Amino acid sequence: MLEKIEAIAGAIGSQRHLRALRDGILLSMPLIIIGSFFLILGNLPINGYTDWLAKIELAPVFNKIVNGSFGLMAIIAVFGIARSLADHYEVDGVSAGVVALASFVIVTPDVEAKTGSGIPYAFVGSGGLFVAILIGLISAEIFRFFVQKNFTIKMPEGVPVAVEKSFAALIPGFMVILVWSLVYLLLGLAGVDNIHTLLTGILGKPLGALGSSLWGTLIIIALNSLFWFVGIHGANTINPVIQPIWLQNTDANRIAFQTGHALPHIITNEFMLNFVWMGGGTTIGLVICLWLFARSKNNKAMGSLSVAPGVFNINEPVLFGLPVVLNFKLLIPFVLTPMITAVITYFSMATGLVAKPAGIVVPWTMPPVISGYLATGGKISGAVIQLITLALSVGIYYPFVRSMDKAELRNEGDEQQEPTTKDSIS
Repeated sequence: MLEKIEAIAGAIGSQRHLRALRDGILLSMPLIIIGSFFLILGNLPINGYTDWLAKIELAPVFNKIVNGSFGLMAIIAVFGIARSLADHYEVDGVSAGVVALASFVIVTPDVEAKTGSGIPYAFVGSGGLFVAILIGLISAEIFRFFVQKNFTIKMPEGVPVAVEKSFAALIPGFMVILVWSLVYLLLGLAGVDNIHTLLTGILGKPLGALGSSLWGTLIIIALNSLFWFVGIHGANTINPVIQPIWLQNTDANRIAFQTGHALPHIITNEFMLNFVWMGGGTTIGLVICLWLFARSKNNKAMGSLSVAPGVFNINEPVLFGLPVVLNFKLLIPFVLTPMITAVITYFSMATGLVAKPAGIVVPWTMPPVISGYLATGGKISGAVIQLITLALSVGIYYPFVRSMDKAELRNEGDEQQEPTTKDSIS
C-alpha cells in the first residue's frame, strides 16, 4: 500500500506542469520578501511613525517599492512558469517566458485615463495569478510544439547564438501571441471584458473554498503530514495546487494593511508557514521533547542535532534521522499537532484575540515568536499565540516521545548486558 501511495504522490510531485507552476511562483519569492521588508518599514507599530513618514514624503516611496516588488507577482509568475515548462521540454525557456509575458499583457484590459492607458497593479499582482498560470502553461506548450516540429527560422552557421535563438523564436512566438490575441478578441465579442474576472470566478471560488476555509485547510494539513510520513515531500506535492490561493489572500491582506482597512483573510501563506507549520510540519514540539526530556543516547543525540535546525524551521534531520518517516509510534502526533495548532490559531484570530497576518511575507526560516510578531505587522499577540501553540505541541508529543524513549532505553540496556552474559558463559 505504501509503495502505491509513494508511486502516486511521486508522480504528482514530478508532473512537469505542476513543477513548472511551483518553480514559476517561487521565482517571485525574492521580490515578495523584499516588498514585505518595506511594508514593515512603512508600518512600524510606533505612535506617530506613519504620520512622520507622510510628513517627510517617504510613505508614498515605500508604497511604490512595495507595489513594484510584491505587486508584480503575476508578471514574474507567467514568465517563470513558461520558462520552467519550456526548459523541461529542452527548448528555449527564456524566449518562451518572454512571449508568455507579452501574451499576459495582451489579454489584460487597459485602464484609460487622460494621461494615457496602462495595466492596473490589481492584475499584475495576485489578482492576475490565475491568468498567469493559464497563459504560462499554454504558451509554453504552443511554443515547444512549433519548435519540436521544426517550424523555426534556420540561420546559417557562424551566426551568434543570441541572434540564432532570436530568429528561432520568431515563428513559435508569433503563433503564441496570435492565439492569445484571438482569445482577447473572442472574449470581447462574447461580452467578456476581463479574463481575470472570468477565471477568478471559474477557478478561484472552488479552490478558494478549499484554501481559505478551516475545513479545507485541515484536509491540506492532514495530506501534507501523510505524504511526509511515507517519505514524500508534502509541500512539493500540495503547494503547486493550493499555494496560489494562499498568496492571493496574502496580497489581499497586504493591500488592506497598506490602506488601513480591515484584513479580509485569516488563512494566508504566512498563516500556514509561520503559525501552523512551525519548525517544519509543527515538529518543533518533537524536537524540544527530544532535546529536553529524552534519556536514551540515540534520542538525546538526535535532540541535540535537530534543535538548531528545528528553530529555523528545518525538520529534515528529525524526519529522516529519528526517524519520523514510517514511524507509526509518532503518526498520531505528527498528523494531529499541526491540525490542532491551526484550529486554535484560526479561532484566536477570528475572535480578535490575535491579530491576523498582515500580508507581510516572512522568510520561512525565521524562528517562531519573531516570525509571529513580524507576520502580524508588529503585534505582540502574533508572538504570544506562537508561544502557546509551541507549548501545546510539546505537550502533545511528550507522552509519545516518553514511550518511545523508554523502549529505546530498554534496547540500549539489553545491548550493554549482552557482552557480559557471553563473557560469564565462556
